[in-house]
Amino acid sequence: MTPITGLDLTGFTEREPGVWTDTTGLVVSVHFFPLVPDLPAPLHETDRLRAGLAQGVASAGGGLIEAVPGAVDGVPAIRQLVKVPLQSRPGQAFLATWTVPKAGCSTVLKIQAAEGATTGMREAMIMAQVGPADYFRPHPYAGGGQLGGLPYHVGDHEQWDAQFPDHPLTLVRAALHRITPTVTLDERFKSLPPFAGPAPQAPGPHAPFPPAPVPQTPLPPAPAKRGWFRRKSS
Repeated sequence: MTPITGLDLTGFTEREPGVWTDTTGLVVSVHFFPLVPDLPAPLHETDRLRAGLAQGVASAGGGLIEAVPGAVDGVPAIRQLVKVPLQSRPGQAFLATWTVPKAGCSTVLKIQAAEGATTGMREAMIMAQVGPADYFRPHPYAGGGQLGGLPYHVGDHEQWDAQFPDHPLTLVRAALHRITPTVTLDERFKSLPPFAGPAPQAPGPHAPFPPAPVPQTPLPPAPAKRGWFRRKSS
């Protein structure tokens, strides 16, 4: 159970509590973490936040495509798009997330999809169009260089999505854009103190995507107008 009380899951089928899939291979999940968020900086310190997130993802072997501050149901949040190598076979998985942090907890909306048997076609076709010299770029959050992990390149930019409508990167990005305006949060969660920065003790490496849900602690008591989670469907 999470503070996400609703979102439009039209086209998705529930597989287990808090996890849904569709016929294109997308997996949507919602999470609640009763811990001080492991974000490396407050949301308003955008440059430091992005740099820390990018370094954390690279250290785990992945690549941060973008990190954009925004809001979910009016609550400040950070949107991330991450790519990670598949562990069991060649290819990549792509994860689009919103992390909505509070002082002592956070909730996460995650959408993910992986490449199928055919991998690298999007990258190869875009490289052929722009040329190798213009394909790989310095990571925008690394101060002019790369960070390790999966390299930053123009093939992940949104401008190419229309040419590759069935690619998992296109699918997760479009799904997050579509679902985000439909997300509603519990008023008790929205009223919690805002996230002011990481915990004083040294945090562990930032995970590029949330681990399995952990048991939640109760939020401050308040009259609930409805249950924690309610699916919206058309």
